[in-house]
Amino acid sequence: MIQSYNTWQHPYTPSKQYKKRIAYFSMEFAIDQALKIYSGGLGFLSGSHMRSAFDLKQNMIGIGMLWKYGYYDQSRNEDQTLKPQFVEKTQNFLDDTGIEVEVAINGNSNVKVKAYVLKPEIFGTVPLYLLSTDVEGNDFLSRTITNYLYDANEVTRIAQSIVLGIGGAKVVEALGGADVYHLNEGHALPAFYYLRDKGVAREQLAFTTHTPEKAGNTERNIHELNHFGFFGRSLSDDELKKEMISGDLLSYTVSALRMAKKANAVSKLHGKVAKEMWKSFNDSCEIIPITNAQNLEFWQDTKLRKAWKNANGSAFSKRKKELKTDLFKTVLDQTGKIFDPDVLTIVWARRFAGYKRADMLLYDMDRFQKLINNTKYPVQIIWAGKPYPMDYYAIDVFNNLVHTSKYSKNLAVLTGYEMELSKLLKQGSDVWLNTPRITREASGTSGMSAAFNGSLNVSTDDGWIPEFRKNGKNSFVLPALDYKLPVEEQDRKDCDNLYDILEKKVLKTYYDKPEKWQQLLFNALDDVAPEFSSNRMAKQYYEELY
Repeated sequence: MIQSYNTWQHPYTPSKQYKKRIAYFSMEFAIDQALKIYSGGLGFLSGSHMRSAFDLKQNMIGIGMLWKYGYYDQSRNEDQTLKPQFVEKTQNFLDDTGIEVEVAINGNSNVKVKAYVLKPEIFGTVPLYLLSTDVEGNDFLSRTITNYLYDANEVTRIAQSIVLGIGGAKVVEALGGADVYHLNEGHALPAFYYLRDKGVAREQLAFTTHTPEKAGNTERNIHELNHFGFFGRSLSDDELKKEMISGDLLSYTVSALRMAKKANAVSKLHGKVAKEMWKSFNDSCEIIPITNAQNLEFWQDTKLRKAWKNANGSAFSKRKKELKTDLFKTVLDQTGKIFDPDVLTIVWARRFAGYKRADMLLYDMDRFQKLINNTKYPVQIIWAGKPYPMDYYAIDVFNNLVHTSKYSKNLAVLTGYEMELSKLLKQGSDVWLNTPRITREASGTSGMSAAFNGSLNVSTDDGWIPEFRKNGKNSFVLPALDYKLPVEEQDRKDCDNLYDILEKKVLKTYYDKPEKWQQLLFNALDDVAPEFSSNRMAKQYYEELY
């Protein structure tokens, strides 16, 4: 082990209020465009957290994975439809710490895990330790464990959890240990079992649950997990029975809730949903709401910030037009279409998943055609986002949007939805469209960083939106529906309400009342900046969870 890395390396003395040592485990971190180890919102959230922890001088480190091929590179087939590509990544800005630990996976007790470090001075984060099994001495299968984020092979996914959880916990031990071990979602659950066996108290374990979606709350056969080494040792039949929830299943979320001292949901609404979801399981810890947030310094354009701080509407509008022009260079490059910076530009951009309803505008094709062909109140619409490469329904939605937009001069579907494109879209859009079915989006943070940059949220009343929205004053929000209604009825009503808002409020305000539009943007900034900046969130974690 290299001596310079056998303790936590911060370029500052941690603040007294944040001196407790926190090890933060996450399967993905969105830190910078150059470090492609993320897929979507979970990574954007954890990345902003690491930046704010650095800004606040918190005594925290991140524990993640160094994905050899990242998530995937989003390219196009010959007909412009989605083509996932997997290209090996190299990051010469990472340092080899010299720390190498071993974990047992499926009978192989000597799988080597090497830790690399992203130093704070590179991108302005707390130290981030990234784990790789692509290590000399490992067999071929072991070396592939850290190839792909969210590998489609379920057996590999189990191995990834062991590497992040147990491998990560051993790396933290090599660095001197932590006062609190925080799991951001259940992917690193093996850490809790390993640490419990090592005598780490429940008071030192914290957990964040992110999603009400069933697919996001993993359940697997407990005997298979036991055979694979998920628990750090072989559990007895009696021990296994204590961990089961139904039949022979282990729920990552339920187990984490049972072992943690305290857990948090990621918005106030999600807090209510999560408590209802998990209330029937005995011995679960308290779940408190800590609403997700994004790093203001990283995401907000500096010239927009200055204009907003000075309440200078004309300077704000001028800069906004420049940012739209920057975005439209990418539109032209990818689609051959020339967009107009004077035209209202609507953007839907996030991870493609069925419940997020990327194609809601297409649910009523008559109104859609009227919207995109309105010469008095013209619009431009951009879609972007990555479907999971094996989610064929989401890929079909993406491809349908490609075909729908291909020959329309004011519609575009962009590929390469990563941090740089995300920033361009948030800074260059006028409207940030958010359309999840109610209660299905735990938080959703893209609208926060959009609002940082003068993009007005038009959204269903889900996730973080109920904590922010002042309907008609800082955003436009669809009437809340009964989430127990049949999905088809929800979709039809939400689509009708969305078009009513666009036709009667958004378009007319943007074109006929520009001063009112400007006030909406400033109101949104006034409301979003203090409450939904990740500095607030990082502080709240120390005070309420740790």
